[in-house]
Amino acid sequence: MHAHILQDGGYQPFMHIMRRVLMIAYHFPPMAGSSGIQRTLRFVQHLPSFGWEPLVLTVAPQAYERTSPDLLGDIPAGVIVTRAFALDTARHLAIGGRYAGWMARPDRWRSWQFAGVWAGMQMIKRYRPDALWSTYPIATAHMIGSALHRRSGLPWVADFRDPMAQEGYPADPLTWQSFKAIETDAVRNARFSTFTTPGAAEEYRRRYPGSRERIAVIENGYDEESFATVSAAARQPLVPGTITLLHSGVVYPQERDPTNLFVALRRLVDLGQLKPGDLKIRFRAAVHDDLLTGLARQHAVEDYIELCPAISYREALQEMLCADALLVIQAANCNAQIPAKIYEYLRAGRPIIALTDPAGDTAGVLRASGIDTVARLDSAEEIVALLPGFMDAVRCGQAPLADAPSVAAASRRGRAESLAELFSRSMD
Repeated sequence: MHAHILQDGGYQPFMHIMRRVLMIAYHFPPMAGSSGIQRTLRFVQHLPSFGWEPLVLTVAPQAYERTSPDLLGDIPAGVIVTRAFALDTARHLAIGGRYAGWMARPDRWRSWQFAGVWAGMQMIKRYRPDALWSTYPIATAHMIGSALHRRSGLPWVADFRDPMAQEGYPADPLTWQSFKAIETDAVRNARFSTFTTPGAAEEYRRRYPGSRERIAVIENGYDEESFATVSAAARQPLVPGTITLLHSGVVYPQERDPTNLFVALRRLVDLGQLKPGDLKIRFRAAVHDDLLTGLARQHAVEDYIELCPAISYREALQEMLCADALLVIQAANCNAQIPAKIYEYLRAGRPIIALTDPAGDTAGVLRASGIDTVARLDSAEEIVALLPGFMDAVRCGQAPLADAPSVAAASRRGRAESLAELFSRSMD
């Protein structure tokens, strides 16, 4: 509590008490290769503005497949970060490339649970937080959050982001059962459960009607401070003379299957509506490059595809600002999910073309922002119908852009304020 000295020599408290929250997150710098890092990192940056001091419990760096120092400097000075021992079962415990299924159930970082609970209890005893927060998509984080909640009695907010146990996912029945048990425990025992999309939140309200009033939406967003470090004024065409569509991030074979995009490109070439030099689709850090290379070769559209390696976060933002347009890919089996990158796309102020189900949450957030350039990812016919007109609109500077109010509403700072309100309510 802050105080000032009165004229009579006494003390008068003022301002508010800074409360503490212990945040349990696998995705945290120096991890590289996932946009999921941004959610926790930006909460850590902005929560103190709303009266909550974050303490972070994460994994030791050896647990990550890839690391990069580029976001370490974004962790605010003075933030307490504990990195508990954890191994990646597939990389550290496999023999001849094989390992027992139970060693990676619910996920490959199950080993984090044991050191995480111990380290978390030490942090609770030493720093006396007022609340707990754990975040998926590494399910072990919720296991740690649940154990700390039971042992300490502290109110717990479980951040699911996206649905856990879904029809056909995870494919392994025992892993699915593990996911189901973890989500049931979290939704029933956490003070609040949060999701990044309205569709996901509503799905869980249907699954767990007794917890309906304790399920909330806190969307992902963009970080204005990061955009302030890159410059739209320095915009240079990615490929001079060619319209370049940028897809920034992972292309998942099932959740973002781009097959019909490649089919559509081939049809447009055959129809004479597309020729080399008209269009380049740049896939940045797609991970599944073999899939994309194979599709490009199969449909003979190599001239229209460019595969590029991962770059730093701020370099990725600069690239978005320089692209002629930005490409969203999201399959209908993810209608209750929204790619986190979409909010950075909105802030970049470039035209957006989305290959997704018009009934899904991804299309919904774009429509609400004034963008209607959407075709179904599983329909080559719709992509063929949309793409030439979209390219013409980009050339003429007439492609729709996100409206300013929608962009402003999607800042990470605003999301942190919503989370701080939930923490305060969890103590009621």
